[in-house]
Amino acid sequence: MAEAHQAVAFSFAITHEGWNVDYDREVLNLVWQSGVRSWKKRLARIKAGIRNGAYPAHLESLWVVMILVTLMHYASKSVPFDLVNTCMKVMPSDGSFWHFISCIIVSITFWIFICMLMRYSLKGLLIYKGWMYESRGSGSKTSLSTKVWFVLVKVFKRWNNPGLYSFQSSIPRLPLPSVHDTMTRWLRSVRPLMDDAMYDKVTREAEEFENGIGKKLQWYLILKSWWSTNYVSDWWEEYVYLRGRSPLMVNSNFYGVDAIFTHPTKNQAARAASVCHLLLQFRRSIDRQELEPIMVQGLIPLCSWQYERTFNTARVPGVETDKIVHYKDSKHIVVIHKGCYYKMPIYHKGRLLKPCELQYQFEQILQSKSSPVHGEEFLASLTAWDRTKWAHAREKFFSRGVNKTSLFLIESAAFVVSLDDEPFEFDLSQPEKLDNFGRHLLHGKGCDRWFDKSFTLCIATNGRIGFNAEHTWGDAAVMSHIWETLVVDEGQPERYDENGNTPGQIEQIPPAATRLSWSFNDDSLLKTIDQAYDDSQKVINDVDLRILVHDAYGKGFMKTCRCSPDAFIQMALQLAYYRDYGKFSLTYEASMTRLYREGRTETVRPCTIESAAWVKAMQNSEVTATERVRLLGEACKRHQQGYQDAMCGRGVDRHLFCLYVVSKYLEVDSPFLKEILSEPWRLSTSQTPHGQTPKMDLKKNPNFISAGGGFGPVSSDGYGVSYIIAGEDLIFFHISSIKSCKATDSERFSQQICRALADMKILFEQYKLEQKKSVTNGTSH
Repeated sequence: MAEAHQAVAFSFAITHEGWNVDYDREVLNLVWQSGVRSWKKRLARIKAGIRNGAYPAHLESLWVVMILVTLMHYASKSVPFDLVNTCMKVMPSDGSFWHFISCIIVSITFWIFICMLMRYSLKGLLIYKGWMYESRGSGSKTSLSTKVWFVLVKVFKRWNNPGLYSFQSSIPRLPLPSVHDTMTRWLRSVRPLMDDAMYDKVTREAEEFENGIGKKLQWYLILKSWWSTNYVSDWWEEYVYLRGRSPLMVNSNFYGVDAIFTHPTKNQAARAASVCHLLLQFRRSIDRQELEPIMVQGLIPLCSWQYERTFNTARVPGVETDKIVHYKDSKHIVVIHKGCYYKMPIYHKGRLLKPCELQYQFEQILQSKSSPVHGEEFLASLTAWDRTKWAHAREKFFSRGVNKTSLFLIESAAFVVSLDDEPFEFDLSQPEKLDNFGRHLLHGKGCDRWFDKSFTLCIATNGRIGFNAEHTWGDAAVMSHIWETLVVDEGQPERYDENGNTPGQIEQIPPAATRLSWSFNDDSLLKTIDQAYDDSQKVINDVDLRILVHDAYGKGFMKTCRCSPDAFIQMALQLAYYRDYGKFSLTYEASMTRLYREGRTETVRPCTIESAAWVKAMQNSEVTATERVRLLGEACKRHQQGYQDAMCGRGVDRHLFCLYVVSKYLEVDSPFLKEILSEPWRLSTSQTPHGQTPKMDLKKNPNFISAGGGFGPVSSDGYGVSYIIAGEDLIFFHISSIKSCKATDSERFSQQICRALADMKILFEQYKLEQKKSVTNGTSH
C-alpha cells in the first residue's frame, strides 16, 4: 500500500563499517509535492483572507496611501492630524529610516480606517430592505430613497471584484421581530384553518402569551441576537437537524436530477470522471475563495457561509445528538460499486488528475471482478437507520481496527461516488421512468448511498447522473448552485470526444483505487447490518414518489396574468390540496434568509385568508371569472408580501421556534408554544432555484435545465412538493407521500395539480371574454 511504501521511503543502517543512508527518491518527491501543494493552499487562503478583510477597498490601495503619506511628509506637507510627527516622538532617533517607518505605520493606520469606514458604510446600505417591497417592471415607480440606495451600492460593487467571502463582514445580522408583530402575523396565518370559536380561543391565548411569558423569553432572545452572528442558525442546525433521531434517508436528505434534455455521453466512467473533475474544480474555487458570491439582481450579496462545508464533510451519529465534522482538505474520494468500497486518489505528483486520468481509474473499478465480503454490500444501510441505533453500532463495531480506518476514509473523502448498476431513464411518453429516476436518487437501494456524507454523486450505467445530499450542512440552494454550474460547464463541446470519452492523453498512469478493508467477523455486527437494511426497505417501500412534467404552459403564460410565477403555482397547490383533502391545512414553503449573515431558511405560509377566499370562489360556480381573477390577484399579492417578509427577517416560524428553545432552557412550560409548534405541515413545498448565476442562460441553451429535485413528505399524512419552473412552457413537480396513509396518494395529487393549473388557464380565458364583452356592451350603450 502507498502508506506502507512511504513509511519506509527513508531508512538508515549502522554497521562496523560505518553508517549507510537509503532513501526512495520517487516517494520523497511525492512527499515534497504534497507539502508544496499544502503550502500553496495555505498561502492562497491567507491572501484571500487579507483581501476579504480589506473589502470593499483594494489591497493595492495600501500602496497608494503609503506613497501619498510619504510624499506629503518629505515635501513638508502636514499629514492629517500631524500623525507622522506624533509617531516620531516615540521613535528611537530622528533618522531618515525612522521617518520612513513612521510613514508606513501612519499609512497602514489610515488605510485600515478607510477600509473599516467603507465596510461599515456598505453594511449600513445592506441593512436597507425597502427595495424588496417596491414593485419592479414596466410602469412601476421606484422611490427616490431606493434609487439613491441602488446607486451607492453599485459604487461599492464596482469598486472591487468580490471573492466568495468578501461581503461576509458587511452582511447585516438577522433582525429579531417583536413578539407583538409575530403574534399578529401568526394569528392572520391560521385564520383560514379555524372556525370562529377556535380562532377566538387562540387569539386570547396569543394575547396572554404576549403579555406574559413571551416578554421574558423575548428578553433572552434579544441578548442572543446582540451576542451571536445569527440568533436562529445554530439552534436550527442543532435542534431541527442534529438532534433528530429519524433516519436521514427520505426523512431529511434531498436529491437532484440530471439535465434530462441533454445526454452528453452514455459512457459511465467518462461521465463520472468529467463530473468529478468539475466538482473538484468547484471545491478549489471555494478553497481559494475565487467563486463570486450569489448576488440578487446582480447587486445585493447573499451570505456564502454554507459553502465552506460543501465538500470534505460528514454528519457523524451520536446517541442523543449528531455532529457535523468538516475536514480542511481531502485528497481522495470514495467510490461505491456493486457493494464494494474504494478509496480513489484525486491528486498525483502535486496536481489534480485530469478527466482522462480519472476515467482510467473509474474504468479499473468498473472492470474489477471483486465482490463484496459478507456484510459489506448492505453496510451503507447503517447511515439510513435510526440515528441512535447507528450511533451505538458505530461505537461498538467501528471505533477500532480496520473498520475505524475505513470509516474515517469515507467520512473524510471529498465526496462519495456511487457507480450504480442500473440506468436512469427519462421518456415523456413513459412518466414512470422519471419516477424511478427520482427514487434511485431519493433512496436508491437503501445501501448504495452514504447518507451521512454532504452529498453522494450517483452515476447510472447509461451515463445519467444525480445526487443525494445531506441537509444539515446547507440548504438546497447551495447544491442547486453547484449543480447549475456543473451542468453548464459540462455542456461545453470540449468535455467529451466523438466516442463519448473524456479528451486528452494520460501522461502517467494514475495511482489505482484501493479496496477499503472491513472486519465482519462479529456475528452481532452482521445482524445489526441486516436489521438496518430491513428497516431501510420498510421506509423505501412506504414512500410514494411521483415526478410530474407539466408542459401545457409555464412561466410565459403566468407572466401574462400579471402574477408572480411562484405565487401562481402556490395558489394552484392550494386549490389542488383543497380538492384532494377537502379542507385547508397548514402549508410550508421554504424561503431563504441569506440576505443576512449565516441565514438559512424561513417559512412562508401560503395558506392565507386571501388564498382561501379564492379557492372557495373557484369551487363556487356562481362566482364570475372577473371576481375570481380579482381574488386571485389579492391572494398572489398577499403571498408575495409573505415571501418578502420571510426574506427580510419578518417571518413567524423561526422566531416562535427560538422562543420555544429559550423556554426549554429556562424549564418554563409554555403550552401555547408547544401546541402551535406541534401542528403538522401536511403540505410542505419548496421551489428549486435556478438561474442563480449568469452562466445559466436558458434562452441560449434551453436543454441545460435540470428537472430539479425533491424530498420526502414532512408529515406522515401529507405531501412533500418540490417544483422547478424550468422555462416558459415547462414545470416539474416532485410529489412525495406515504403509501400506508389512506388519505394521500401522489398520483392522485399530481392529477389535482394538473386540473388546478388547467382551470386557472381557463379562468383567465373566461376573464378576457368577460372583459371584452363588458367593453362591447359599454360601447353599444
